[in-house]
Amino acid sequence: MSIVSKGNVTVVLIHKRTNLLITSILLGLISLPSMTIVAMGTPAMSNDKSPRAYAQKIGNSIPPQKTPDIKPSELTPTYPASAPPPRVDSLPNQRGVQEHTQETDYRVSNLLADFTGNLWVGSWRGLSRIDPNTGKIIARVSLPNIAIGALAQDKVGRLWVGSYEGLIRVEPRTNEITAQNLFLPSKRVLSLLLDKRGYLWAGTDNGLALISPDQGLIMTTLKNLPGVSANTLTLDAEGHLWVGTLDGLVRVNTANALIIKRIGNLPGTTVQALAISPEGLIWAGMPNNLLVINPKTGAVLRSVTRLRGRDVTSVRFAKDGSIWVGTNNGLLRLNPNTGAVLDEEVTGLPSSRVLTLVSDVGNKLWIGTSEGLAWLMPKMGSAKPHIAFSRAVK
Repeated sequence: MSIVSKGNVTVVLIHKRTNLLITSILLGLISLPSMTIVAMGTPAMSNDKSPRAYAQKIGNSIPPQKTPDIKPSELTPTYPASAPPPRVDSLPNQRGVQEHTQETDYRVSNLLADFTGNLWVGSWRGLSRIDPNTGKIIARVSLPNIAIGALAQDKVGRLWVGSYEGLIRVEPRTNEITAQNLFLPSKRVLSLLLDKRGYLWAGTDNGLALISPDQGLIMTTLKNLPGVSANTLTLDAEGHLWVGTLDGLVRVNTANALIIKRIGNLPGTTVQALAISPEGLIWAGMPNNLLVINPKTGAVLRSVTRLRGRDVTSVRFAKDGSIWVGTNNGLLRLNPNTGAVLDEEVTGLPSSRVLTLVSDVGNKLWIGTSEGLAWLMPKMGSAKPHIAFSRAVK
């Protein structure tokens, strides 16, 4: 270290040993009293030229710092008066909502009038029997699977229920399950029909099966069904079976389960509803049409104008000769001879999506929809929902 004096100013040149002290002073780590600073900001040293002594002297000469008086109110910040920002709720966990929400399915997919005049209602909440005159529920049947695809009754009154898990036989007098058959071409039963001999035909999404109602056993199967899926079944005047498939119509000999005839290349391709008119003509409901077909020639006689472009889901002839047509968007009544609409769209249905129809039971037309059961009487302005099968009643 060396000292250079000029007048009242002393310049102190500090070498490497005191660099740390100077750096600390410059960074504010050591507070200095008000004094004259020159050159590198270091006060003049005393006669003791030792850097340690000089640093000690500086430290001893620093008076204690006094904390300024600050009022507490001065520490609180002030903001302009304004409304708080709107609260944004976090988005729900959609996966959790889907996993924990158990939505009840109110669809009524099948209706069947039995020999006693009662009505069986196959819904996705179970199987019930009601009095069609009063609408009162007579019985409920507990089933292992409530996704009912078809209903039929054999000649001794036993009820057959086709579900998405197989075939079940129910005794109506006790409402008990008396037989089950799970060995079908597919467990998913879409249609059931009793032929004139009393044998049961079960249509699945993978072919046909002929079943003995007494034993509940399969007698034969028709797995290589053209069009694969037996969506709907009906019998013609000769007692043979007509099957609506994914690729048109197939006629099957009920005596030997052999295919007699096939009608393909139909507009819309898929046949999902069938009915035979009193004259023996086939009425076929398609996803975009309603066709009238000559069963002998396979020729399409008519495409009903009013139903073109509409998804026909159910076709049913009434005793008065008219025909009811249920669609994916409404219900109509037609004159079968001309195709003219006799009744405009029926109002008052639980849903416009009609799934099944049965006419002239308790002097009513019964309508199964995707949202419940309804009934309609002649000259009524609109249909009435059955409260026991409605979404309004949990």
